[in-house]
Amino acid sequence: MEAKAVAKTLRIAPRKARLVIDLIRGKSVVEADTILANINKEGARLSRKVLTSAVANAENNLGLDKTKLYVKEAYVNEGQTMKRMKFGSRGHVDPIKKRTSHITIVVGEK
Repeated sequence: MEAKAVAKTLRIAPRKARLVIDLIRGKSVVEADTILANINKEGARLSRKVLTSAVANAENNLGLDKTKLYVKEAYVNEGQTMKRMKFGSRGHVDPIKKRTSHITIVVGEK
């Protein structure tokens, strides 16, 4: 049995979010939550929300025990890119790409 949680269109670049997600893949839920709570990055705060949601889905919808859960899958996909323009010198325009992410966490029972 496995439960899943997805957060879409989060305003963080996927490259930055993947640094945090790679730390919790394969760990127990309690250990992953402790790791995310002690990292001072925006990606950790967003990933912790998704992890909490996945654990709640497992407990409430499937009746699984929180102490036996582990992070089965955790990945970050690229979302939409907001394109903006910034005026540069001598009348030219520089593009700015504001990237978004989709964070997915799947928890399973050992």
